[in-house]
Amino acid sequence: MLSFTLDQLYLWINAFLWPLFRVLGLFMTAPLFSESSINLHVKIGAAILITLVVAPGLPMPDIPTASWAALWLAMQQVLIGFALGFIMRIAFAVVLLAGEYIGFQMGLSFASFFDPGTGAQTAVVSRLLNVIAMLCFLAVNGHLVMLHAFMRTFEVLPISPSSLDPNGWGVIIEWSSELFLSGMLLALPLIIILLTMNLAFGILNRTAQQITIFAVGFPITLLTGMIVLTIVIPQTAPFLMQLFEQGYETMLRFVNEIGAS
Repeated sequence: MLSFTLDQLYLWINAFLWPLFRVLGLFMTAPLFSESSINLHVKIGAAILITLVVAPGLPMPDIPTASWAALWLAMQQVLIGFALGFIMRIAFAVVLLAGEYIGFQMGLSFASFFDPGTGAQTAVVSRLLNVIAMLCFLAVNGHLVMLHAFMRTFEVLPISPSSLDPNGWGVIIEWSSELFLSGMLLALPLIIILLTMNLAFGILNRTAQQITIFAVGFPITLLTGMIVLTIVIPQTAPFLMQLFEQGYETMLRFVNEIGAS
């Protein structure tokens, strides 16, 4: 007959709970896994499955389950997972910001609708680019690479009640600076072309004032934007791949910095 003590039961619970908290934190913010279109039970089941695969080989601290130290450790793991998912979310925020730039230049800034993924009003061009980025992410197995990088964080930053180095959060701030720069670079071809057209319309308005520039210019700007967008979108894959690679590297750099103490 099998028998076990209460201490052994606590040890088994801890060996499963601490990694689960970090995985659930990742699923709160990571691209694809945090999408509201995915059923909550599916997310929890996937998190439990990943934890069952990872947990057996991880060293665990000897902390009583019902203690303040255990609560603090659980909060730490959720925060770490949340930050790792947020790093990859910034890569997709670059695409959304580029769509906002493009939509503004095309005159589609008013064409927005509620996006359940972000929980806010999103420009239609941003939504289109976000779907394309998500498809590229899936096409290159980006979700699997992200999970592999996440698994490595358990080796670089083991589950431990030790304090986290505050300098690690500076990595996220530094990475977030790429949001505006990369977003502008992604939208730059359309911005240059459409801005040149707007300047041309301004000159035409001064030379031929009898022409209603707004009535003529808006359809031309919209049509030109659609044509250029059709040409540019197939060329964005290498840019997105590089952006995803930077996100994976930032995840590992973050855990290296935050665990330096």
